[in-house]
Amino acid sequence: MMTTTLARWLQAMSSFGLVALLAACAAQPPASKTELPFDQAVAQATDGLMVQTQKMQSLLTRMSGKSGVVLDPMIDAGSGQQTAATQLLQDRVTERLATQDSIQVVPFQRANLDKARYLLTGTMTRLQVDQPRGPMEINLALTELASGKVIAQSSAITRDEGLDHTPLLYYRDTPVPTKDRVVDGYVRTSATAPGQKADAYYLERLAVAPLIKDATSAYNAERYQDALAGYNAAAGDSAVGEQLRVLNGIYLSSAKLGKTTEAEQAFGKLVAYGIANQQLGVKFLFNPNSTGFWSEQKISGPYPMWLREIAKASAGAKVCMDIIGHTSHTGSVAYNDTLSLQRAKFIQQRLVGEASVLGTRTAPSGKGFRENIIGSGTDDSVDALDRRVEFKIVDCGVMQAAR
Repeated sequence: MMTTTLARWLQAMSSFGLVALLAACAAQPPASKTELPFDQAVAQATDGLMVQTQKMQSLLTRMSGKSGVVLDPMIDAGSGQQTAATQLLQDRVTERLATQDSIQVVPFQRANLDKARYLLTGTMTRLQVDQPRGPMEINLALTELASGKVIAQSSAITRDEGLDHTPLLYYRDTPVPTKDRVVDGYVRTSATAPGQKADAYYLERLAVAPLIKDATSAYNAERYQDALAGYNAAAGDSAVGEQLRVLNGIYLSSAKLGKTTEAEQAFGKLVAYGIANQQLGVKFLFNPNSTGFWSEQKISGPYPMWLREIAKASAGAKVCMDIIGHTSHTGSVAYNDTLSLQRAKFIQQRLVGEASVLGTRTAPSGKGFRENIIGSGTDDSVDALDRRVEFKIVDCGVMQAAR
């Protein structure tokens, strides 16, 4: 049983903030810029976290046992996706933490958010997008859940040797890139210096993250009914559940279950979310070197419905849009600039066919591969985000003046 003196000490610690004492006990070690093999980089980053918490953790362990850590699934910082590589990173970090006497990684469940002491987040990101197999940075952070402050952060540079960057099934299938303010907040938190607050927008929505994680796991396992139930449960909390991961999940699960009406309604909500946030990216896949949609109906079959919903929502909202085409990193700059513009014009024509008013409210442009997110140039599911079309909301007055 905890003594009265010990209880008062721990209460005082909570009042004054564990973070301040942790900062005094261990300063953040400088990040090494040396490129390491993947397993060595993971070890360096994980051990860096533990070095920063070692003194305080030793004291806490003697008094109250292991500190629980919940792990929000790790992602690629550039795309916001979970990939085979980020899954491997997560597994390796978890395995290394399991060897620590003072840390216990507990399942990422809503109940454990109320009981665990720390939240672990982690990202991988390519240092230069135009280097397909260039080095990648690993960022890990521990956030104290009670205070919302990062108590340890560590980084390492890994060589991209033998890593598989294929997105997990859910992320391969999503029609709209999932990187919104919540995901951006996760990425910022993973790179936040010790003693600083984690991203508030991300933490405010953390309560539904375990539901999203379970629903996404169910989708990846092709248990679409369970996935749909999970995403709907997350969406039920309208204050925090309106996220691209949730809206994409409801659309995908409904489509897989043959719920056509529900899927169309869900895609309409994705479009409305994009318009409200002034930017919507959609993964329209084209046949190589052409403006024709991907020939496989399994992939391009829903595209007419997507275009119909985009046209209906944008016309109804009376917005003006730049339609921006993008290509993957294959071929010359000039060729891809031309191709991306042609694809943007094709999308514009299809939208105008659905709603003629958009003829004066849209303007096509092409960025080629200059704004790649992945940059691998593999022309497969790995770099599907690079072959997207974006709809950026712009001021109608400015657009009309430019004509």
